[in-house]
Amino acid sequence: METTTDPICCSKFDPIPWANANFEWKDKLFVRGSVCTFFYMPLNFGGVMRKMDKKISAAGADWSEGICLSDHTSKWNMDLFISVDKPVETLESQIFTGKYYSKVYEGPFKDTGKWFKDFGPVMNEKGYAHSKVFTWYTTCPKCAKKYGKNYVVMVARVG
Repeated sequence: METTTDPICCSKFDPIPWANANFEWKDKLFVRGSVCTFFYMPLNFGGVMRKMDKKISAAGADWSEGICLSDHTSKWNMDLFISVDKPVETLESQIFTGKYYSKVYEGPFKDTGKWFKDFGPVMNEKGYAHSKVFTWYTTCPKCAKKYGKNYVVMVARVG
């Protein structure tokens, strides 16, 4: 990837803690938003993120941890779950509790389908039964270009 002089809006992502990692969340608070997609391609991702950011900031909540999980529910919709430190009355809350496994991928967003295909067999090799897989796009396209790396994390609930 080539670098640019665009300003950075996304924190630099450290892939090491998330690479082939097992972790547990207990009552981890997220707020939910919804993105329109066309055959899984997000159409209004940036607009939804800006609206959610305004509501989170107006409520005095913090989402500097930067975890934003995407759930591709159909060809036409993707739910977003942003980790926050306190409830935001104007957004639906979701609590995540359980054991999770994550794997980090690097490359263009268009490779997401390939990563999903790779992730299933990895889970099977590890003996994990999973009920839900989330995608964490760790940076926006401009910041991915600026950093020269585009990390995407697949996160699955395994227990």
